[in-house]
Amino acid sequence: MQLSRFPRVRLCHSPTALEPMERLSALLGGPRLFIKRDDCTGLATGGNKTRKLDFLMGAALAEGADLVITQGAVQSNHVRQTAAAAAKLGLDCRILLERRVPAMPAAYETTGNAFLDRLFGAEIAFRPTGADMNAECEALAAQARSTGRKPYVIPGGGSNPTGALGYVGCALELLGQANEMGLRIDHLVHATGSAGTQAGLLVGLEGCNAGIPVLGISVRAPRDRQEESVHRLAAATADLLGLGQGVARDKVVVDDGYVGPGYGQPTDAMVEAIDLTARHEGILLDPVYSGKGMAGLIGLIRQRAFAPDENIVFLHTGGAAALFAYEDLFRQTA
Repeated sequence: MQLSRFPRVRLCHSPTALEPMERLSALLGGPRLFIKRDDCTGLATGGNKTRKLDFLMGAALAEGADLVITQGAVQSNHVRQTAAAAAKLGLDCRILLERRVPAMPAAYETTGNAFLDRLFGAEIAFRPTGADMNAECEALAAQARSTGRKPYVIPGGGSNPTGALGYVGCALELLGQANEMGLRIDHLVHATGSAGTQAGLLVGLEGCNAGIPVLGISVRAPRDRQEESVHRLAAATADLLGLGQGVARDKVVVDDGYVGPGYGQPTDAMVEAIDLTARHEGILLDPVYSGKGMAGLIGLIRQRAFAPDENIVFLHTGGAAALFAYEDLFRQTA
C-alpha cells in the first residue's frame, strides 16, 4: 500500500504513542490494556481527524482550492481540526453546524469545540436537527463558485475514501510499533461514528493480513446501519488503493449497546469511563466519542468478553475540548 501516491500535507504529529494502561488494567482485573494516543496528533489539541486531513487538505491544495467547506454537529471534533488546518494552510474555512443534540444550554454553542472554531477564524452557520448537511455544504459550494471561489468540500468526519487513507496509514504505524515492542495485539477497540476511522483501519490491517479484529463502539447509529456504512467505505477505500480483495463483510463488527439516548447525549457509563480513565491514567477522554468507546470497552471487560491474558489496544480518537461543553456532568465526581 503506497500511500505516497496520494497528495498529502503533514499536519499529524506521528507516530503517536502506543502505551500501556497498567492501573486501569489492574482496576478491571485484566485483560492487558494499551492505548494508541491519537488524541496527541498535534493539530488544535489533536484527535483522529488530523490523519484524515493530511490527505484531504493535500487533495484540496492539489486542486487549487482557496476555500474549504465542511460540516458536523455543534461540538464536532472534525470541524475544529478542519478549521485549524485551513488556518495553518492559509485557506478560508466555512463550516455548517447541525444542532443535533437536543435540549442543551445556550453555552453549548459557544464553548468547547465551538469556541475553538471561532478562534481559528472559521465562518460559522447553524442548521436545524435533521438537515441534509452534505447537501447544505454542496449548496454553499455552488454559491461560492458563482463568485469565483474554488471551494473544496469535505464530508462530515472527513469520512470518504481520501480521508480514510489516514487510518490505513495508522494501521501500518500501529503494526510497526507492536512489532518493535514484541506486542501481540488481540483486539483493537475504538469509537465509531462517521465510519472513516474504522474503514481505514480495516483496510490497512486486512491488507497486511494482520489478523487483528477491530471492534467499533457506535456513538450514533444502530449496529446494522453502522456496519453497512463502514463496509461500504472500506470497499471504496480498498478500490482507491487498488486492493482487489477489499474487506469481507464479516470483518466489520460494531457494538451499539453504548449509544444511550442518542449522539452526543450523556450516559452514566460514559461519565464513569471518563472519570476512571482520568483518575487512573491521567488521560482525558471526550463525552461524544472516546468516552462512549471506553464505556463499551469497560462494559465488555466486565462481561468477560475478553480473556484475562489478552492484549487490547484502545484507539483514542481525541476530543477532550468538548469536555467544557459537558462540564456540569462531572461536578459531582470532581
